[in-house]
Amino acid sequence: MEQNKRPPRSKGRPARYAAGNRDAERLLAEVCRASGKEALDRMESGMDGLAAAEAEARLAVHGENRLAVVQEHQLFKDLAGRVKDPLVIQLLVICIVSGLMGDARAAIMVGGMIFLSVVLSYVQERRSSRAVEKLQRLVQTTARVRREGREFEVPITQVVPGDIVVLAAGDIIPADSRILAAKDFYVSQSALTGESMPVEKAPENTASGDDVLAFTNACYQGSNVLSGSARALVVSTGLRTYLGSISAGLVAPEEATSFDQGIRSFVWLMVRFMLVMVAATFLIVGLTKGNWLEALLFGLAVAVGLTPEMLPMVITLCLSKGALVMSRKKVIVKRLKAIQNFGAMDVLCTDKTGTLTQDRVVLERYVDVTNKTSEDVLRYAYMNSFYQTGLRNLLDVAILAHEDLEVELACRKVDEIPFDFTRKRMSVIIDHEDTHVLICKGAVENVFAACDRYQIDEDIFPLIDVLKNDLMEEYGDLSRDGYRALAIAYREFPNDKEVFSAADESGLILLGYVAFFDPPKDTAGAALRALVGAGVEVKILTGDNELVTQKVCRDVGLPVRRVVTGRELQGLDDDGWAAIVKEANVFARLTPSEKEAIIRALRRSGRVVGFLGDGINDAPAMRAADVGLSVDTAVDVAKESADIILLEKSLMVLKDGLVEGRKIFGNIIKYIKMGASSNFGNMFSVVGGSAILPFLPMAPLQILVNNFLYDLSQTGIPSDRVDEEYSAVPRRWNIGGIKKFMMAVGPISSIFDYATFGLMMFVFNCRAFSLAGTSPALKVYYMNLFHTGWFVESLLTQTLIVHIIRTNRIPFIQSRASTAMTATTLAVMAVAVVLPYSPLAPALGFVPLPPVFFVWIAGFLGAYGVLTHRVKTWFYRKYGAV
Repeated sequence: MEQNKRPPRSKGRPARYAAGNRDAERLLAEVCRASGKEALDRMESGMDGLAAAEAEARLAVHGENRLAVVQEHQLFKDLAGRVKDPLVIQLLVICIVSGLMGDARAAIMVGGMIFLSVVLSYVQERRSSRAVEKLQRLVQTTARVRREGREFEVPITQVVPGDIVVLAAGDIIPADSRILAAKDFYVSQSALTGESMPVEKAPENTASGDDVLAFTNACYQGSNVLSGSARALVVSTGLRTYLGSISAGLVAPEEATSFDQGIRSFVWLMVRFMLVMVAATFLIVGLTKGNWLEALLFGLAVAVGLTPEMLPMVITLCLSKGALVMSRKKVIVKRLKAIQNFGAMDVLCTDKTGTLTQDRVVLERYVDVTNKTSEDVLRYAYMNSFYQTGLRNLLDVAILAHEDLEVELACRKVDEIPFDFTRKRMSVIIDHEDTHVLICKGAVENVFAACDRYQIDEDIFPLIDVLKNDLMEEYGDLSRDGYRALAIAYREFPNDKEVFSAADESGLILLGYVAFFDPPKDTAGAALRALVGAGVEVKILTGDNELVTQKVCRDVGLPVRRVVTGRELQGLDDDGWAAIVKEANVFARLTPSEKEAIIRALRRSGRVVGFLGDGINDAPAMRAADVGLSVDTAVDVAKESADIILLEKSLMVLKDGLVEGRKIFGNIIKYIKMGASSNFGNMFSVVGGSAILPFLPMAPLQILVNNFLYDLSQTGIPSDRVDEEYSAVPRRWNIGGIKKFMMAVGPISSIFDYATFGLMMFVFNCRAFSLAGTSPALKVYYMNLFHTGWFVESLLTQTLIVHIIRTNRIPFIQSRASTAMTATTLAVMAVAVVLPYSPLAPALGFVPLPPVFFVWIAGFLGAYGVLTHRVKTWFYRKYGAV
């Protein structure tokens, strides 16, 4: 099927079926225009449904009823993608060259590094993916179908064209279908169209024109049933549904995130630096030692030493552990790399309903025309909602919640005039004390238009135009205060009239009105203040009117700088968009495409944007944002388009997850800063030592072991603590800052490396290597002693210094590492001390060190820590935190 490269845009209504679904659209239109029997014949089905064997056959032909966004993991494809990483390619080249040159130990060592960085990172990411898949299975939707004359509940994925689905209130419509039978059947298509009002569906199509979306006997996958019951004939499933065509448009190559770009920039920085250093080392060793083969092997070892080969694994470990921690805070991470964008987010765009408000309707006021509380108004409203048999919407539920009201509920219901969207009112007629009373409830303007009198207490007065205008002003004040109002009126008829129509809704007596409100969340104000305190600006993007939106913002303490409606956005150029999205923080009466345009304008201005949405029409905006956020109650397409799913639609939950995201990014940056600066300093020492020493400062295999052990000491980073001030503000990649940090801190290690060179040469007599008369065996001993001493000093200093670099505070006193990181540090330092005395020492070219050596090294460690902390403090004062 042809797939759109971008999600369809819309102005109030989504685009029609995607190009590849034109046949499905035509088929649905054809089936909806046909009679019920003709529709069944066209789909080769019947009222008893399909036979089980036929359903299985159709499932094989049409495939499962799934959306396009479900991705299958392929082992070899995923591993191949990781092998393309520049770091892995570099290590592969080194491994192959080492093997070809007969250095099997080096080849095995580098091969182990490749295994750790590729395979383990794959395993960690798959664990996270499986967790998301399990979550999706927990919320898997089922459908009730009629097959072979009996009803069965089947997974929604098993529904096929020709099935007869049985629908009731609360059900999700599983596929694009044609209504065959219905009773008081209302559905909500807001997830598809953004229209909040329910739509009545019936077996016959009464709409004119060719727009299938307007057909009154067609319903679509993803819509949900509000009231009534129906049986429907499935016409299209999966990608051929209207919902499927939208989801197909969302399947597009992912753009490189700022996280990907930052990693790529850092890798290429290290690759360029490595090429220069390796070339210099190769030439120096070759020219000074005269052994070009040895120079090549040593150069390859230097290349490995400069390569942060554990970076992919450390990143994945950090992200995976962070995703687990965030899940405990009700934040499910679907795409691990989105965590950095989450932490860097400095503006959040969100709807108000369910985020700032409780997403429920409460009856707040019931007043007469003098704005005085009236039990009569509430009583009549209650009877209207109680006796009606049609759609009971949220307003009816709020009215009926007043169960303690004294009201006559034993009256005989005479008739009912159902609601329609032309009259925007509905009436019930009851028999009360031998009088038939018509009770009307509906939109204020429409009920006012049917009234010619009004009642105060027991007195009735003419409803003149002046009073109507005053009442409309009062209604306007209610709207500005965020209320949704309905007018209540009545009229009495003789008890011999039994049949009523809309024409009888005239000459009514106006009683007053009831006013409803979606209360703000108790936590909304505190959550907004917390987000602002965390450096995140909140912008409200809603399709609701600006008056209600402003009232809600005032109630939750969100200062409204400027309100902009969708109409004001039309015709703006890029400069106009940039100015308006910077100035305004509340946008109302928006279409989905306008939400997307606002997101893109914010990103063009350099902001890192998050978008919180839960409808299908929110999917394009979520894809346009740096990080798409949704909730577990959202429609599937919205959840699939999101990078992060909140298990609770709350800004406080989002804020908690945000801080965790910053901590995760902080730990990744720790590894990069420590690895870059340490490797940079060590390789300065290697190059200098190669030039001034009569032998190589360290054997190639020893460099590989040193680098391997150092990388193991970093595996505790994912669980490390992060200073509060670091996670208090948004954090972005700063490659320039990392480069400066590497240049400032890295050479410090070289100072102590050269001090160790002097210690070994002049205190421990390794200079005797070059003296005449030194035997070959003694020469080997002194060279191995030098290698051992520098190996131990290098590993101890760079492992311990992790605790200096990991924090901007005074290490060990103001900021302590996590238990796991402290344990890995101590373990690797212990290995460094024990290794020269172990059975592995001869194979690695090590010899035992004199005990006094460790006294010198203890002094070096103390001086190195103090000097590094001072330089680090100076750096942060001058350049800021990296």
